[in-house]
Amino acid sequence: MPRRTLPPPPPPAYLRTWPDRNALLYDRGMALEELRRRTLGVHRILLLWLFAFGCVIGWALLTVPLEMIEDHDPMAFVMGPVCAVLGLGALAPSVFGVVVGIRSDRKARELTDSWLALDAHPASDSALRSPGLSLCWLLSSLLGCALGLWASFAAAAYAEPGRDSYSDVALGMGAGLILWVTGLIGVIKATGHYRWAVRKLGPAPVRNGR
Repeated sequence: MPRRTLPPPPPPAYLRTWPDRNALLYDRGMALEELRRRTLGVHRILLLWLFAFGCVIGWALLTVPLEMIEDHDPMAFVMGPVCAVLGLGALAPSVFGVVVGIRSDRKARELTDSWLALDAHPASDSALRSPGLSLCWLLSSLLGCALGLWASFAAAAYAEPGRDSYSDVALGMGAGLILWVTGLIGVIKATGHYRWAVRKLGPAPVRNGR
């Protein structure tokens, strides 16, 4: 979830007061760099997985009442509602943070397109490709998807009657689903950025090594 507001859009044509093209390019470059950092920075990857961790904790707390009921624990009537409230308290803000982040990314993409439309400066615009950050997003997200699928299928396939309760299966499958969805969000973001860069900036230049 972004802590600060995004850079403002470029002013309309009748309000532009840049004295020359260099001044325009400077402000344009500052805005584009800030937008790139705010959408693809490593802190955004960490924040996404922090929200995923919060969702897993919330889901784990929500399965505690089910486990207590299965064990015929008399404290289920007292601790069950408490764990449910705590679980929702951890799950809801995390989901809200992910949704806000997705909306912020969409708004940042629109602002980036608006600033790019002001002028063309290939020398500085090439930095917007961010191949290293895109690869980091993609690899970490694919790893999260793989872990999520493994956790979900393992919880369902290797559950032993009499040893693993329904709450254990629900916990494993729910946590796996959260990891898979989080990874899928990251994969969509990485591939979407690559497609946007090709469409707006053109193919990356090929360097001939010698």
